[in-house]
Amino acid sequence: MIEGFYGGKFLPMHLGHLYCIDTAARQCDHVVVIMFINGEDEQEVAKTNHDPELRVEARIRQAERVCALYPNVEFHVIDDKDLMLPDGRSDWDAETPLVRQYVPKIDYVYSSEPQYGAYFSRAYPEATHVIVDAERKTYPISATMIRAMETMEEKRKWMV
Repeated sequence: MIEGFYGGKFLPMHLGHLYCIDTAARQCDHVVVIMFINGEDEQEVAKTNHDPELRVEARIRQAERVCALYPNVEFHVIDDKDLMLPDGRSDWDAETPLVRQYVPKIDYVYSSEPQYGAYFSRAYPEATHVIVDAERKTYPISATMIRAMETMEEKRKWMV
């Protein structure tokens, strides 16, 4: 059985995330999608952006809806609140055993970020890092870009 893993903050979940989940679901027998909540990025965004779509509950609902589209995709949430380094950054190494409780064996770990490769090699040495649309040619969007948009109409074009 080929096992895949895709994690993110989904702040908010957008078409690029859906594309990555879809890619993983087509390439693997089973995929675990994990949303990390209450991390440093989310706390920073919450200071200035009060969009209800960015609240934890709304993001979880978005991710549950997307993952339910695929019979081989399972969804979980990991709370980063107590997994911070002294400088306030999220401690990805502390997340690793929590991820492993949901995905003990990982064949493929998915992201659109080549810079995550070193961490993935250390945390999931048995897994191949599959980089999906790093140049964002299929969906030229990021969560940062969506959060900067002024109207909900603009945002909804990209969100799932």
